[in-house]
Amino acid sequence: MADSQKKGYRYVIEHMEDDDESTEALPEWVQLEYSHMLKLVGPSSSVHFTSLSSTSIPPLTSHLASPKAHPTTSPILSLLPTLNPPIDFSRVCLLDPRAPKVLSPEDGESFDVFLYGGILGDDPPRDRTGELRKLGFEGRHLGEKQMTTDTAVGVTKIVVEDGVPLDKIPYTDFPTITFNKYESIEMPFRYVKDDKGEPILPPGMKEHLKADLNRSIDDF
Repeated sequence: MADSQKKGYRYVIEHMEDDDESTEALPEWVQLEYSHMLKLVGPSSSVHFTSLSSTSIPPLTSHLASPKAHPTTSPILSLLPTLNPPIDFSRVCLLDPRAPKVLSPEDGESFDVFLYGGILGDDPPRDRTGELRKLGFEGRHLGEKQMTTDTAVGVTKIVVEDGVPLDKIPYTDFPTITFNKYESIEMPFRYVKDDKGEPILPPGMKEHLKADLNRSIDDF
């Protein structure tokens, strides 16, 4: 896998959240997930955030503050010919829960771009990937359990850059995040787990979830 790591990959998040020219900043949880992706991909890889509104790009760029991050208003089809070098349509893999084939280490040789539709962490899933499926990209799936977008990116990296088969990655499903003996929340997604058996969350996400939980209680 040394050659694949040297080569680097482009991970593209086709943004499908509510975002228009009145949007000044993306929600905090989205920014936390996007930041986490930059830490999860290999050192030679980059992450492109496409179809953003022009007004949301400056605050996102400031928040991400990384040469690996490439926010743009362009959709995926407009982005491909502008890359250096330009990337052919056939070298793009759409991560699609409905794809017939599972992602494998060999796909690191077949594709240069891994594309994710919207926010994969919808609960229940809304199949926003369907809009990209219509474009005809070849697809791969990451198993039967729903993942957050940053987890999906991290899992893809482990498979295609590190050469680890999907079924050899340690997961934890629907973990309970405990804040204290009185407060906890169950997350309805699959996560990669660390060496302590804990779900790998974006830095700052646990604090965000707790603040959100407290706001919900205050509003009740």
